[in-house]
Amino acid sequence: MTVYNVNLGIGWASSGVEYAQAYRAKVFEQAGIEARFIFSDMILADNIQALTSNLGLRDDQVIWLYNFFTDMPITPSTYSLAEFRQAHELQDVPMKTQTFVGNKQLVDFEMAEEWRIRVHVVDQKRQLIDYAEYFAGPRLMRREFFSASCYAVEYLDDKGQVYLRDFLNQDGRVAYHQYLNGENEVFEFPEQIYYSKTELYAEMIRRLNLQADDLVILDREDSPDLSSGQLWYQLHGPAKLGVVVHAEHYDAHHTDKQRILWNNFYEYQFVHAADTDFFIVATAAQQAMLVKQLKKYQHVDAKVVVIPVGSLTSLKQRPYQQRRRHTLITASRLASEKHIDWLISAVIAARRTVGDLVLDIYGYGEQHDRLQRQIDAAQATGYIHLMGQHRLDDVYQNYAGYIAASTSEGFGLSLLEAVGGGLPMIGFDVPYGNQTFIDPGQNGFLLPYDEQQDETEKVAALTAAVKRLFADESQGAKFSQHSYEIAAHYLDDQILAKWRQLVKEEIDA
Repeated sequence: MTVYNVNLGIGWASSGVEYAQAYRAKVFEQAGIEARFIFSDMILADNIQALTSNLGLRDDQVIWLYNFFTDMPITPSTYSLAEFRQAHELQDVPMKTQTFVGNKQLVDFEMAEEWRIRVHVVDQKRQLIDYAEYFAGPRLMRREFFSASCYAVEYLDDKGQVYLRDFLNQDGRVAYHQYLNGENEVFEFPEQIYYSKTELYAEMIRRLNLQADDLVILDREDSPDLSSGQLWYQLHGPAKLGVVVHAEHYDAHHTDKQRILWNNFYEYQFVHAADTDFFIVATAAQQAMLVKQLKKYQHVDAKVVVIPVGSLTSLKQRPYQQRRRHTLITASRLASEKHIDWLISAVIAARRTVGDLVLDIYGYGEQHDRLQRQIDAAQATGYIHLMGQHRLDDVYQNYAGYIAASTSEGFGLSLLEAVGGGLPMIGFDVPYGNQTFIDPGQNGFLLPYDEQQDETEKVAALTAAVKRLFADESQGAKFSQHSYEIAAHYLDDQILAKWRQLVKEEIDA
């Protein structure tokens, strides 16, 4: 029995979907449930193993579409610069080295007739490489990608566009070719040609040879170059098929008694609810809503189960009086929908009352530079900090409060971790995460939210909540204790029991 968890891509600044899979992997490991995690995006800028291991996935749990058809395992980058020099007979060619922050180097080998090889060193101390680039004059001709050995080679035309990729077996022979021409791609194998990524993906599903005691869980399926969700519905065979709903599943503004506007990421799945064995949501409130709507609009009595997307190994205990006073933390991708700019404005305003107030912002994303400019312009660098991407397991409990300005969270893993660290909470009264983890007046403040309010009013509400939180030290201690009480319902053993029950029900059905 294997549970296949379906995703698209992964990066260093992963979203809640990837972190949900990481939590699930941990729980499955504890339960002895065999799990695989399938990724289908083209990921070559980094060795995919570095990204998946950073998330906590074992190498043997990872299936990557593009190396699935080779005998190359998912493995760390262990190919050394010395091995590369020997293989290419570069021992006597001078090296020009540039060193960068983050343990990385660029090493250039200048050859005859304007040929140049640039090697990207991913581990400076051990001199391990992840890819090499070949130039003829200024033109980039070829790239080679390495883990334990070279696993892929791509060739570029005179416009800098990739027209061919070769994916290799461990013996260095080509397993298959990928030809690219604009948006068109063809995959040529010795025995077969696949005329699209969709055809290739379908072949992967067939080769998985799914059995009646297997489960397929769709986390994220469709991208511009692939509609894998439809393929899983067509090809899962005797295996049971489930869908995790990671976000608000419909648009209330465009829903009435006759019709509903589903979230486009889940529309296909909801329309085919009759062909779906189960849906998973993170909160009871979303479960009740989805069951009702699938019955009304799709005429299906769907199985919708509540399993939180995250869990806690333990509560991170620390007495409130021993924390850094008047310090706030928030953690999320730095994306526009998280409204970190509102938090910055609120803290700047609240500091006029709470003179030693500090806000630490963890995470990374496309809004980083814009937010830093906002902090700089307000001369707030001394007390508002962009902390970057970090593991926060032992960080939350050092702070005196958690604050969020997101106006929609399917669950909110950072909210779970925050209550697990005993943090008083501040956030808007919006589905579903804040309403799950903030008990108004008991562990924090759930602020009224109206889309029609202008930004100034929303910032003012956040500002007032910060000042209220730190106006009374005994209140903070009471809030902290209640956060621990909420978090106790999300310990690993409780979430593990929910997964065991679902797996048993589906296999026995």
